[in-house]
Amino acid sequence: MNFPRAERADIGLLLEGTFPYVSGGVSSWVNQIIRGFPQYTFALVFIGSRAEDYGDAKYALPDNVVHLETHYLHNQHAVPQVRAIHGDAKVFGNVRHLHECFRFPGEHENGLDTFRKLIPEMSAGGGADLDTFLYSQESWAFVKEKYQKYCSDPSFVDYFWTVRSMHAPVWMLAEIAENFIPVRAYHTVSTGYAGLLGALLKEKNGRPLILSEHGIYTKERKIDLFQAQWVKDNRNVFQRDPTEISYFRQLWIRFFQALGTRCYDSSDHIVALFEANRLRQVEDGAPAQRTCNIPNGVNVPRFAPLRTQRAATPPPILCLIGRVVPIKDIKTYIRAMRTVVNRMPEAEGWIAGPEDEDPDYVDECRDLVDGLGLGGNIKFLGFQQMTELLPKIGLVVLSSISEGLPLVLLEGFAAGVPAVSTDVGSCRQLIYGLDAEDQAFGAAGRIVGIADPQALAEAALELLTDVEVWNAASVAGIKRVEANYTQEKMFASYQAIYEKATSWQA
Repeated sequence: MNFPRAERADIGLLLEGTFPYVSGGVSSWVNQIIRGFPQYTFALVFIGSRAEDYGDAKYALPDNVVHLETHYLHNQHAVPQVRAIHGDAKVFGNVRHLHECFRFPGEHENGLDTFRKLIPEMSAGGGADLDTFLYSQESWAFVKEKYQKYCSDPSFVDYFWTVRSMHAPVWMLAEIAENFIPVRAYHTVSTGYAGLLGALLKEKNGRPLILSEHGIYTKERKIDLFQAQWVKDNRNVFQRDPTEISYFRQLWIRFFQALGTRCYDSSDHIVALFEANRLRQVEDGAPAQRTCNIPNGVNVPRFAPLRTQRAATPPPILCLIGRVVPIKDIKTYIRAMRTVVNRMPEAEGWIAGPEDEDPDYVDECRDLVDGLGLGGNIKFLGFQQMTELLPKIGLVVLSSISEGLPLVLLEGFAAGVPAVSTDVGSCRQLIYGLDAEDQAFGAAGRIVGIADPQALAEAALELLTDVEVWNAASVAGIKRVEANYTQEKMFASYQAIYEKATSWQA
């Protein structure tokens, strides 16, 4: 793919593991935002894990994307030449202070000021550059000090390499920030590595930073880390407290919390999709006065014509639309289908979403389908066009253990398709309504508990076997999305933010 290049742009869009190489809700939203603002030019930074983890781009770049660069945090890079370095004690004093601010935020202040002081020191030849981190005596002393003071895992070797692998991407982000083209404002679609890049760019160049969080990044990384098999725990059976997570899991969680803190501190506008997530941002350290809610919105006229293509009675087809990854809890959906098929043998369960992110989990899901004897009822469809998929199905199903404000539910509602969802993110307000006026539209489906396949199956069967209930849910969804979740409302809110950010003068 030939990447467009430019000398400058209006908006620098910072993307971690999403558009244009990964399909899904966040990527669809990014595509929607770029195309919704043709008056602005966009420069994109894509941050991924390794180049081989991604195939071709899943989206065609809109014409107003004038610049795209890709960076992979875990690819092999040239190793600095080993040489003796003492290290600047004053600089490492700032490093110590910054780490204390992260670990004990209530006891230490001025973390943002210390972060600003360290940014120029991270450049090649600075007092906190990559060579200094890898080889200096001060760095070695700092790592030993932290291990001796805090680490509850007996392996210093694992601690040493965990710290190295954890911090190495920071210098890559600093290099990206050093070389990124001038823009009028930065917009990151998560905290994490993209959020840290946004903070580096904001503090280095003084241009406004906008943060949009679809889910709470630190919460989702915590879920991933609780499930991760690669995180070491070297304690023996006598050293372990079963009520505590391992030290290295805690270390990774604190690291991503620190990245979130840096991004929140530097962001001028902090956008959540709904109030519960905004309050979670504030709880995690976001300045409340900089936060706001902007719900996702969909192109209702694109989906409205699909309503006439529906069957008169609900098709016995349940469709989970999303990536086949653990956080979507595809296994609960598959187990629910066993109950559905027992009562409705003609029912089909479709899984429409990319399968390349976690091949091992995909294999486990396929094995579960075979083990439950559902090979004739469950279909793995891969990525599908929503406009082709929605007229054929009776229900959109979402079995996730974490979500923000899912576009797939809104798009389903716009097409007249009710939903059954777990009680995550904003799904309850999407299905039952937010306030009295919204709730008056009625229920656009059903909400069930997380990891409860029986409840998921019963809710789906209730809707699919009662035409009146299904039609009422369909009407409620249409009314709710048309009243509260149009892309025009979303664009108007972001237009106000973009206008303020791009017109800012130093």
